[in-house]
Amino acid sequence: MKAKKIAIIVAVVILLGAIVGFTVNQSQKNVVTVQTGKVYNQDISSQVTASGQIKPKTIVNVGANAMGRIVHLFVKEGETVKKNQVLAQLENVQSAADVAMTRATLESSQTDAVAAQAALNTAQAQFKSSEAELERTKLDYERYQGLFKAQLVSKADFDTKKGAYEVAEATHAQDAARIAQSKAQLDSANGHIGQSRASLTRVNDVLSKTTYTAPFNGTVTNLPVHEGETVVMGIQNSPGSTLMTVADMSIITAEVQVDETDIVNVKLDQPAEVTIDAIPNQTFKGKVTEIGDNAIIRSTGVSTSQSTGGTQEAKDFKVVITLADPPANLRPGLSTTAKITTGLAHDAVTIPIQALTMRDKNDLDAQKKPNKPADKTAASAPVKKENTDIQGVFVVKNKKAEFHEVVTGLTGSTEIQVKSGLQPGDEIITGSYKVLKTLRNGAGVKVDNSVVKLGES
Repeated sequence: MKAKKIAIIVAVVILLGAIVGFTVNQSQKNVVTVQTGKVYNQDISSQVTASGQIKPKTIVNVGANAMGRIVHLFVKEGETVKKNQVLAQLENVQSAADVAMTRATLESSQTDAVAAQAALNTAQAQFKSSEAELERTKLDYERYQGLFKAQLVSKADFDTKKGAYEVAEATHAQDAARIAQSKAQLDSANGHIGQSRASLTRVNDVLSKTTYTAPFNGTVTNLPVHEGETVVMGIQNSPGSTLMTVADMSIITAEVQVDETDIVNVKLDQPAEVTIDAIPNQTFKGKVTEIGDNAIIRSTGVSTSQSTGGTQEAKDFKVVITLADPPANLRPGLSTTAKITTGLAHDAVTIPIQALTMRDKNDLDAQKKPNKPADKTAASAPVKKENTDIQGVFVVKNKKAEFHEVVTGLTGSTEIQVKSGLQPGDEIITGSYKVLKTLRNGAGVKVDNSVVKLGES
């Protein structure tokens, strides 16, 4: 009898254990294992990353303006030069001779002008003398004309006075013509002076193009020619010879290519951090000082304004960042990477980016309502739904996942700003990705943060 009771008790215990185990097992079937994180406040910034190269703000290629042989180079590559310092000298024997000849011609024309002016002055003086003589002989002629009519003088004396008057009149006319001739000669001499001066300006310009000077204070960054070489100037579409490149290294910029999807967020004077491959473990501060307007085709480097046909290729925009305190050992062309801060928020509510997910609003509403018998009429005529996806995160409350719609702001490298929908300290589900993709609102969850999250080391 006692053994029978023990057997019954054991059977009851086993049965109760089976019931409890079954109940626990059934409850665990709907529980999802998740990883979580906290909503917290921190400073967050959005950045645009772009690569490019170091370039001086001002750089000039000193090109050949004349054809000739280089007789002397006064600088070496890497040398610092001052404004108007002589850099190179081309052979200039012919151009110097042309200047000397034209200057002599100008001096001769000026001498001719002086002689013509003297002749004009002489003619004008002679004209005044003959004018006075004409006036005197005219008075004598008129007086003798009256005396002759009164028969007080002989006809011979009258004819003498008349002849003297006519000679004085002719001489006066001749002197007037001589003045006009002298003026014409002076005008011609002045014209020759102007012509000679214009020729002298031209040959001086030709001569000056054989001497090359620095356009500003800077550094010779490239010197592709040597003494004795012959350089030529450019014609039409054929570029001329480049003697050297002078760069103003006092203002250094990083010229980078920003993707077309990011350029809308880049503005002038935004701060940037620049790293240079040749100078590792150092970051240089700067700010955006120039933003290009023309898109550049990434595969060819050609501006879309110069492209003859349309293209769907990826495009970039040029952005220039001026460095605030560049090191002295920088060289043009060094590879660089810039991080431009396009937005900054202090003490913002932030969450890990991977916690953000999308859900259909209609599905969320349906999950909140109790199950109802299906409407056969509605089922027979399905209605196409419009896009009702909303973004949000799952918050853990009472061991359940509750979907909260959120409004986001700035996006950092690993965090994103939440403007509404969450409070600091909320526990949110951050993974795994597979769980977040399929997790249902209101599902039971089990937190297990011992699993390494994606992206953590």
